[in-house]
Amino acid sequence: MHSTRPPIQASNQQRWLYALSVLGIQIPAQVVSVSLLFFYTDVKRLPPQWTAIALTLYTFYNAINNPLIGYWSDRTHTRWGRRLPYLWFATIPWLIVFALLWLPPFDGNTQPVALLIYMVVGIVLYDGLATLVSTAYYSLMPEMFPSYAERTDVAVRMNIFLTIALLTGVALPPILAQQLGWGVMGILFAIIAAIAGYIGYRGMFERGNPPTSDELSFFSAFKTTFVNRSFLPMTVAQTMRFVTTNALSTGMIFYIKYTIKADPGQTSLILGTAFIVAAFALYPWRIFIANRFEPRTTALIGYSATALSMLPLAFVTSLGWAIVVSAGIGVAVAGIFLMDNVLISDVIDEDEVKTGQRREGMYFGLNGLVVTLSAAIVAVVFGLIAPAYGYDTRLDVQPESVATGFRIFMTGLPFAGCALAFIALLTYPLHGERLAAVKAELHRRRQLAGENEVQYNE
Repeated sequence: MHSTRPPIQASNQQRWLYALSVLGIQIPAQVVSVSLLFFYTDVKRLPPQWTAIALTLYTFYNAINNPLIGYWSDRTHTRWGRRLPYLWFATIPWLIVFALLWLPPFDGNTQPVALLIYMVVGIVLYDGLATLVSTAYYSLMPEMFPSYAERTDVAVRMNIFLTIALLTGVALPPILAQQLGWGVMGILFAIIAAIAGYIGYRGMFERGNPPTSDELSFFSAFKTTFVNRSFLPMTVAQTMRFVTTNALSTGMIFYIKYTIKADPGQTSLILGTAFIVAAFALYPWRIFIANRFEPRTTALIGYSATALSMLPLAFVTSLGWAIVVSAGIGVAVAGIFLMDNVLISDVIDEDEVKTGQRREGMYFGLNGLVVTLSAAIVAVVFGLIAPAYGYDTRLDVQPESVATGFRIFMTGLPFAGCALAFIALLTYPLHGERLAAVKAELHRRRQLAGENEVQYNE
C-alpha cells in the first residue's frame, strides 16, 4: 500500500484491478447468503424458526454497524487515504471469521442453544469486518470513476467478476461440501477471496477530499443522508433488489430438492446457468439500453424484466425447464446488476453539490443498513412459509406440501421485490434536467479546482 498522485482518469488496468476485487468481496458474501441458512438448518439441524429469529435480530446490530463504519471511513485521514487502510488491514481477520462460520463444534439435535450462540457470534463478527472492507471498496467507485461512461464500463467489468463470484460462491459450495466437508469448503473460499482481493487492491487510488465546509457530526450526517429525497427511493429499490436475488439464491437449493425433486447438487447447474447468461447479457444491456437511457429508466426496465422472468418458476416441474427459466432470469437480472452502483454514485454526486463534501462511506453505510433488511425479510418469509407448509428439520422425509411452499417462496417473494423496487424508483427524482444540472455543477467545480491547483503549483 502506497500513496501516489491520483491519475486524471483511471487506466484500463486500474479498471480491471478494481473490478477483480469483487471476487474477494463477493465470494464470501455469496457463500454466506446462499448456504448459511441451509447449512445451519438442513445440515446442522438448527430449527428454521430459530435461524430466522437470529438473523432478524442481527439486523438491529447492523442498524448501528453500517452507518457508523461509513461515517468513520469518511472521516479517516491517513497518508494512504480514507478507504485503502480498511481494505489492506481488515481483509485477513474478516476471512478468518468467515472460515470459522463453517466449523461449528455443535449439533442442533443435541446442542441447539450452543449452536445458535456460535452462529450469532460468528455472523456478528463476520459482518462487522465485512462491512469495513465492503464499505471502503464500494466507496472508492464514485471517486475513482466520476463519469457515467466510466461507471457503466466499470460496472460491466465488476459484474463479469461478480458472475464468477456467484458461480464460485453459489454453485460450488454444495459440491465441495459433499466432497471435502463444509469446513474445508470455507477455508478454500477464504484463501481464494484473499488472493483476489489483494491483487485488486494494487490498482486502487484515492483522489482526496474536495474543499469542504466543516465536517458534519454523525447525527447530522445521518439526518442529512436520510432526508435526501434521492437516497430513500434508491435504497428502497436496492433493498428489494437484494430481496429478489437473495430469495432466488437462498431458496433454489430447497426448490430443487423438494419442489423439482432433483439432486440438490443440481442447484449449481441452475444458478450457474442464470449467472453465466447474466454475464453475457451485461454488454448488450450497456450498449442497447444503458447508453440510450438514463440510469433510472434502465433500472426500471431491468426490474420489470426480472419480475416477469420469475413467474415461470410457479409452473416448472422438471430440471430441464428449470434450466430454461434460469437462462431467462439471467438475461433480466443483468439490467439491475448493471445499475446497482451507478444509481448510488449519482446520489453521492448530488450530495456533494449540496454539502460540498464527498460522503461515500456514509451513503454506502446507510445503504448497507437498509439493504441488510433484505436478509431479514428473506429469513422471516422463509421462517413463515417453510413450517406453514410442513417443513420440519426433525423429519427424514418431508411432506408433499413442502413442494408447494417452496414454489410460493421462489415465485412470490422475488416478484413482490421487483414490483416494490419499480414503485420506489418511480418516485426517484434524480433524472432528466435535475441529473444534468448536478453533473454540470460538479464538472464546473472540478475544473475550477484544477485551475486553482495549477496556479498554486506555478
